[in-house]
Amino acid sequence: MTDVFGASHKDVHEQVVFCADEQSGLRAIIAIHNTALGPALGGTRFYPYESESAALADVLNLAKGMAYKNALAGLDLGGGKAVIIGDPARDKSEALLRAYGRFVQSLGGRYITACDVGTYSEDMDIVARESRFVTGRTLAHGGAGDSSILTAFGVFQGMRASAERVYGTPSLHGRRVGVEGVGKVGHRLVELLREDGAEVVVCDVDPRAVERVRLRHPEADVVADARTLMASDIDVFAPCALGGALDDDSVATLRAKIVCGAANNQLAHAGVEKQLADRGILYAPDYVVNSGGVIQVADEIEGFVMERARSKAAQIYDTTLKIFGIAADEGVPPAVAADRLAERRMSEVGRIRSIWLGR
Repeated sequence: MTDVFGASHKDVHEQVVFCADEQSGLRAIIAIHNTALGPALGGTRFYPYESESAALADVLNLAKGMAYKNALAGLDLGGGKAVIIGDPARDKSEALLRAYGRFVQSLGGRYITACDVGTYSEDMDIVARESRFVTGRTLAHGGAGDSSILTAFGVFQGMRASAERVYGTPSLHGRRVGVEGVGKVGHRLVELLREDGAEVVVCDVDPRAVERVRLRHPEADVVADARTLMASDIDVFAPCALGGALDDDSVATLRAKIVCGAANNQLAHAGVEKQLADRGILYAPDYVVNSGGVIQVADEIEGFVMERARSKAAQIYDTTLKIFGIAADEGVPPAVAADRLAERRMSEVGRIRSIWLGR
């Protein structure tokens, strides 16, 4: 079992809530990592975890990542995440989603939810029938719609910054980019890459996702799996599936000069960032470059305006370059530089909450 209280101070979460409703079959966990900057915002992942321990470990990691992501995205929001344990294709129902919405509402606004793996804007509309604290809703209900639009756009901006750092030009034209996972975000990233003149090679555990890309881009190459993709002749590796793609073995075989993708928690364990740096591979920290989606759904809180959200997501390019600069100046991997920058903002801005405003 994950040791929630025995972790280091950076990993301690403010609140972890277990939610269960027998009649609907809901089994969920909501984790709030940090509210120094504001209420915690993060998506709801619906996934068939092999155990409750695996679900808890995932939601704790994801919640921490959201705190850092929201901080570097310049949002006045903390970090949280939720997981629903089950197979969305089999277990998702109106009753389950509404029961989940009741639990979100019970937290009184400390946690604001949105979409993630296994959940969609239409699901958030159902959750919102029981809770006011829901973003990522459909356009018909005043929401931002599919957050994968700006997630992919933001990853592309991070990739442009990485190319600027490595190749001296913010373009992927003529570069060969390997995209692992061409689902909600990955297939949109392929579109942006092809528009920029990049060559693309893809893989996905779902053959239907691969076929969708091949129908639109028959020139795209396909490989069997992520391990094959990472060992192939590519300039950029873009992990856009589940986390943990970069471990000791895969880093040892990786041929790309850049790692920049949409997946959360891409590094399998601490120390992988140093292995990448030692091999001369530039790693664009995942929670920096994939923050376009949270920027998109966070804009709903003010009343969604796509142009405003897209303009903010475009700043991911500058933020990524800034992190690369800090990393070079301080002699640390970019992942360490990004953590330091996020922690600094949470500390400095969070500190002003101590200024008494009266009742």
